[in-house]
Amino acid sequence: MKIATIIIRILFGLLMAFSGAVVLFNLVDQPELPAGPLKTFNEGLTASGYLLQLIKITELVGGLALVAGFFVPLATVVLFPISLNIFLCHLFIAPDGLLVGVLVLLANLFLAFAHRKNYEPILQMR
Repeated sequence: MKIATIIIRILFGLLMAFSGAVVLFNLVDQPELPAGPLKTFNEGLTASGYLLQLIKITELVGGLALVAGFFVPLATVVLFPISLNIFLCHLFIAPDGLLVGVLVLLANLFLAFAHRKNYEPILQMR
């Protein structure tokens, strides 16, 4: 279980860090999306002026934390809303990429399960 946790942590961290860096630093030209709900969604994130950058900075910092092995339980919690949104976006808007959404969400849930002891104090009723 420990080796699987390390492998998934590093792969998931690399995916998140790479995804954030590519958009933030314009490392690759973004392909033109076909007209439809996904294009509208992405244009809305870009038009907000800050939301896409916030998401990508969060992905980059969270991904680097996972790769380095620092603050892994915190990075898992911070990246969960992004992972859930990736999954839901592919589920409802662009089903052709659903496999990626499922894998991202499962990786995040696996890491949360592997570090479940760290979450016990905040989940206790007092």
